[in-house]
Amino acid sequence: DQVRDGVSLDLQAEKIRGFAALHDLELVEVVSDAGLSAKSLDRPGLTHALARLAAGDADTLVVFKLDRLTRNLGDWSHLIATHFGERGGKSLASVSESIDTATAGGRMVLNLLMTVAQWERETIVERTRSAMTHKRSKGERLGQVPYGFRLGDDGKTLEPCSEEHKIYQTASALRGVGRTYQQ
Repeated sequence: DQVRDGVSLDLQAEKIRGFAALHDLELVEVVSDAGLSAKSLDRPGLTHALARLAAGDADTLVVFKLDRLTRNLGDWSHLIATHFGERGGKSLASVSESIDTATAGGRMVLNLLMTVAQWERETIVERTRSAMTHKRSKGERLGQVPYGFRLGDDGKTLEPCSEEHKIYQTASALRGVGRTYQQ
């Protein structure tokens, strides 16, 4: 939705600009990873921003909210060790949370917040997995309607589509005797 509508991303960029102005920070660039989750550091925008920090193009990374940076404690530890801790020497600022990574106390508070963010992400995954298992057990559709089925009259339940099911059975039988999918 963020990629398609962009309202949330525009709002975050506006808040970051305002934060930089309020704190007399020279804003070098606003970077976003539209549509990508903070569950991984492997995101083009974040990689670019961290490279600019490492190259000395910037001293501070400003994020809208810490859980937009990462929701993984291992990744968080890596960021502290390589960029925002004593050894990295760069600063991290959050528009939504007031944290100073230059102090041990600030890093401790950040670690607590990151623990909560990771727990939140894992809880969402558990709930989603449970809901999908429940829907699957009731024969309800998950995502697109698979080949060989159609949606029932209730708009949720899958029902076999006899024409497609026959084609699927034939393809499966041919595959079973060594034919490729293309054949």
